[in-house]
Amino acid sequence: MVSRFKEALGSGKFVITSEVAPPKGTNLEKMQHHIDLLKDKVDGINITDHQSSAMRFPSLGGCLAVLESGGEAIMQMTCRDRNRIALEADLLFAYSRGVRNVLCLTGDAVVVGDHKEAMGVFDLDSLQLINAVHALAGGKDLGGNDLDGAVEFCVGAIVTPEAQPLEPQLIKFEKKVEAGAEFFQTQAIYDLDNFKRFMDYARKFKTKILAGIVLLSSARMAKYMTANVPGIFVPDDLLDEMSAAPKEEMLAKGIEIAGRTIAALKNETICDGVHIMAIGREETVPDILKAAGM
Repeated sequence: MVSRFKEALGSGKFVITSEVAPPKGTNLEKMQHHIDLLKDKVDGINITDHQSSAMRFPSLGGCLAVLESGGEAIMQMTCRDRNRIALEADLLFAYSRGVRNVLCLTGDAVVVGDHKEAMGVFDLDSLQLINAVHALAGGKDLGGNDLDGAVEFCVGAIVTPEAQPLEPQLIKFEKKVEAGAEFFQTQAIYDLDNFKRFMDYARKFKTKILAGIVLLSSARMAKYMTANVPGIFVPDDLLDEMSAAPKEEMLAKGIEIAGRTIAALKNETICDGVHIMAIGREETVPDILKAAGM
């Protein structure tokens, strides 16, 4: 059965996805609130997979909560914590429970997380995980053994359009497309001229691109990401705009910037949609969409 998200990608509409971070614990109330808030406003909800290498409630569990609420789940799956046997098993289980979309990630290094003594697995990388998903779809596991029942996922990956240098990202992007990535959710983009140049390249390939929109909640956050997060560059004019806003109005200014960026991407048909990352402020996503005229 084709996923609703895949149907949206193929419809020609401007696709909107967002993401929800599971809790560190078993209290699912906040996660459920965010799912309920977003499920009817976006075409798919990503559930993050131990983002920043911090242990949390699992992505698969969050995806089941999305499905039970009537939403469309996109399961993030990293290669950091599981070998190929466990990854394949989780894919089989997820499919059996109704999950139809998967975003394949290599995963952040263990040392940036909250379990620094843990051992990173990295048996596969994101490209190999894409291949594994397609192998399962063909009725075989990675050992070449037959499956009694295959899977059918809409398979996605990530790309960083503002990486410096950009060429290694373009090589990875092309390899992921060749492996069967049907959609890409990008790292945060703030410079539309740079992103347009990336899209001139990406349009040569048969895949869908959802531009990553990370909400700027403060000038300090904008400066920190530019200085410390590879592949994210907030232009000086946006930094100045955030800095000029009074402290109590910075979040509203960030929502305004995100909204007008989305509107420009849509109105100028630059890409196929957006992936909104509010990072702990999921309740602002409806406001961002309103600011975008949606």
